[in-house]
Amino acid sequence: MNILAYSKHSSGKNGWSLFLLILAGIVVGGLIGELASNVSFLKWLNFGYSFAFPGPINLDLKIMTLMLQITFDITIASIIGIGIAIFTFRKI
Repeated sequence: MNILAYSKHSSGKNGWSLFLLILAGIVVGGLIGELASNVSFLKWLNFGYSFAFPGPINLDLKIMTLMLQITFDITIASIIGIGIAIFTFRKI
């Protein structure tokens, strides 16, 4: 089977494009939520929950020290952004 015949039957969708679209939806949704927090009737978009892993991780390399802490902020706007990203992925 040649490559051209395979490409005609494949939809071209893969997991990486879905991951990147969801990541973009989270970022854009979070940005919209932050911008909407100053508008009185749109404050609900920035409502959500924030959680972090306990304590930062320290990595001492003797010439530099790296500290890593991961924090997640889940808001209504970011959930809407994820939904729009999945809808866009399905329509592409």
